[in-house]
Amino acid sequence: MKFRFTLSLLPLLAVIILINGCGGGASPASASRDRSAINLPVKEVSVGRAELRKLVRRVNAPGTLAADEQATLSFKVAGRLEKLLVDLGTQVKKGQVVAQLETNDFKVRLDQTEAALQQARVRLGLPPQGTDDRIDTENMALVRQARALLDEAAQNRERTRQLVRQGIQPEAELDRVESAYKVADSRYQDSVEEVRNRQAVLLQRRSELAIARQQLAETTLYAPFNGAVRERLVTVGEFLAPGIPAIRVVRLHPLRLRLEVPEREAEGIRAGQSVKVTVDDQFGQSYSGRVARLSPAFDEQSRSLIIEAEVDNHNGLLRPGSFARAEIQTSSTSEVIMIPASAIVNFAGIQKIFTIKNNKAVEQNVLVGRRDGDWVVVEGVPANTPIVLQPGSLVTGQGVKVKS
Repeated sequence: MKFRFTLSLLPLLAVIILINGCGGGASPASASRDRSAINLPVKEVSVGRAELRKLVRRVNAPGTLAADEQATLSFKVAGRLEKLLVDLGTQVKKGQVVAQLETNDFKVRLDQTEAALQQARVRLGLPPQGTDDRIDTENMALVRQARALLDEAAQNRERTRQLVRQGIQPEAELDRVESAYKVADSRYQDSVEEVRNRQAVLLQRRSELAIARQQLAETTLYAPFNGAVRERLVTVGEFLAPGIPAIRVVRLHPLRLRLEVPEREAEGIRAGQSVKVTVDDQFGQSYSGRVARLSPAFDEQSRSLIIEAEVDNHNGLLRPGSFARAEIQTSSTSEVIMIPASAIVNFAGIQKIFTIKNNKAVEQNVLVGRRDGDWVVVEGVPANTPIVLQPGSLVTGQGVKVKS
């Protein structure tokens, strides 16, 4: 009977062991992990919070910086280069003198045209110096003399006609007087035309003087805009023909950034949108800009849209020709829950975060969405939830202390 009683207790003992091992308490692994977390020292952590934020849609594209304006400067007149006041990299202001030709020949030509102008004014009865070229043709000495002879011939003709009618003088005398009148009239017309010719010569001399002054002024080369010298192409002492390139100047502010955006990402890009520009050799420093121009059509071969942005470069740190990366903000969505990207822990393909409850770390799996800068979209986390930043080796149940 004692043996039978022992056998009857065996199933009951097996059930009790099974209950204690499976449903009656924590698993050995869980219990071991909890015991190990309790034994760990309290860790000081930084805490952020889940926030409701607008998710901004951005388009990233590489491009090349170029000068917004570039000019090749040359002289319009021929001459020998006397001064070169700039060199490679020299900063210039609009209107600044950058080069100078020899001016002796041009000054002599200017003096010559001024003398010719004065002579033309004197021939018209005007003072040598002055800018008023108006005259009264009838008051000119040449015209007055011819007019007096014409009036005398007219009077002789009228007097002779009366005498011929009275029979005092023959008809032949009237013919002679008529001829004299016609000659006097022709001389009068010639005098008027001579005055007009002198007026035309005066206008010509004044034009020649203006050209001489302009040529003298063009012996000086000026910077057309604010910028810097990209290339110097001539040397002092060279004789330069008109139009020979002498200096190349580029505008450094603003710069033009040319981008090619794929067709699938070009939707939503508009003129005036902000652009964030980074250059490799600037160690992550960013520059602001805006979309200035868009091509009206996609490129058929690359299926991309050509965009030009103006980039602020007032401090002159960017250089034309540099490779740059642009980030264009195109639109923003409704508010979503976002947390700092530094709070995400990746383990075996699973993404999780740590929250704090009763001064202890609590592990929570999350679904991560799009990233916007240093923030990421997550699901399953309420707004304003405290999140441990950079948790590192933190484990569930470990005591934590929030940094002040």
